[in-house]
Amino acid sequence: MAESDYAGLIVDIPDYPEPGVIFKDITPLMADPKGFAAAIDDLADHFKDAGITKVVGAEARGFLVGAPVAYRLGAGFVPARKPGKLPRDVYSQSYSLEYGTDELQIHKDALSADDKVLIIDDLVATGGTAVATAKLVEQAGAEVMGFGFILELCYLDPRKEIGAAYDQDVFTLIKVK
Repeated sequence: MAESDYAGLIVDIPDYPEPGVIFKDITPLMADPKGFAAAIDDLADHFKDAGITKVVGAEARGFLVGAPVAYRLGAGFVPARKPGKLPRDVYSQSYSLEYGTDELQIHKDALSADDKVLIIDDLVATGGTAVATAKLVEQAGAEVMGFGFILELCYLDPRKEIGAAYDQDVFTLIKVK
């Protein structure tokens, strides 16, 4: 599917979740059977030869994209959750958002040193969530193989943040200039 076709299925919501932020709503894309299938297929196809054994998706929309990508790659899925939502021992990582700070956690037994991990999320803004997720993968001893997103907010330069810490493939379906 062409980038313009994907972009036509994304709705801008101004001043959400706070004034000055333009929220990119992917739910119309997900509600469109052909658009959603194409997005999952395009993300998975890009990384099909990378030897991915696990996909990690950040709460919450990263679950919606990451789990079907994992399925398509024949890989496992690991949720990176907000604090207090995982019942066993966890690794934790704090990070900055476009409009605040947060923290993610994964179970300590979710990944092993043999795992080749793809980090998937719906959107990359500043790159903080992606880098925090990659640091969780490293805490577990696994290897980050790449990053995949539906949307990239290029005007916030997330590749600078990701590139400062990681030299892996960053693939996006829609680049918002």
